Amino acid sequence: MIGTLLQLELVHNSGAAFSVGNSAGVLFAMVSLAAIAGILHFSRSLTSKRWATALGLLLGGVIGNLSDRCFRAPYWFRGEVIDWIKLPHWPVFNLADTSIVISAVAIALLLINNVKPRQLS
Repeated sequence: MIGTLLQLELVHNSGAAFSVGNSAGVLFAMVSLAAIAGILHFSRSLTSKRWATALGLLLGGVIGNLSDRCFRAPYWFRGEVIDWIKLPHWPVFNLADTSIVISAVAIALLLINNVKPRQLS
């Protein structure tokens, strides 16, 4: 798309980040379901807009990758996540991965700055 800086490349990833754990798709799906349940439960008591945004990004990314695992062959927690964004010297990734990474950085910054989930921000 933009020379060698940004390219599109189709990769079917049955594992996690950097294709780690290629045979653990069911485990990753179960962890994703637990993360979704935890985020939904925790978010009910949030008052901080910054925490809500960070957890919303995490929820969106987890649901995005889980939907690939559920609705792509061979289906139901065994499907492969579709990665398609390629940068130089970096593994191919997707927007769900980007959302998860941004949320992790945001959560780390919130913790470092001692922003409480249940305070107005």
